[in-house]
Amino acid sequence: MTSAAILTGGRARRFDGRDKSQLRVAGRTMLERQLEALAGAVDRIWLAGYYGDVPLAPPLCVLADRKPGRGPLAGLDAALAAEPHGTVLLLACDMPYVTAPFLAHLLTKLDGFDAVVPKTERGYHPLCAVYAQSCRVVVQRRLDQGHLRMQDLLADLRIRTVDGSELASFGQPGSLLANVNTQAALDALESQQNH
Repeated sequence: MTSAAILTGGRARRFDGRDKSQLRVAGRTMLERQLEALAGAVDRIWLAGYYGDVPLAPPLCVLADRKPGRGPLAGLDAALAAEPHGTVLLLACDMPYVTAPFLAHLLTKLDGFDAVVPKTERGYHPLCAVYAQSCRVVVQRRLDQGHLRMQDLLADLRIRTVDGSELASFGQPGSLLANVNTQAALDALESQQNH
């Protein structure tokens, strides 16, 4: 079983607390864009930590954090626990330009690794990555110890990196893995896509 866990639990302080999954990019919400990219690639889609008020229909299921208030690591923990025999594709809800071929590629590279993680000149992107059940104990331990940084988690895992020409074959990495943290970032992404 392969599932996707879209991380929707952030408070989006720089967007006045608005539900970032509902921000519009090129006429569609970021959630709609991600659901299109995930269609057919996974068996189930979780909205991890979702607190919005948009009605949800299958295949979407809300997934509460087992340890609330601990960020993306808690979302990964909840998703791994919800699919105890499966693989989890973790995806931040503010990444509007991920594509179906790219996500499918990540899912095919897990064999023998704990995680498959893209890497650009900005570093690793653990919020657009695939995680195996083999990392579940490490995730739980780090949560219990209060070591919540996703970047630090990677040091404890056997990871398969997707970078360089392998990553570039799916598009411009800066756009493909761009995330939207501010209105200025959203405006800049829209501007880049229109040129």
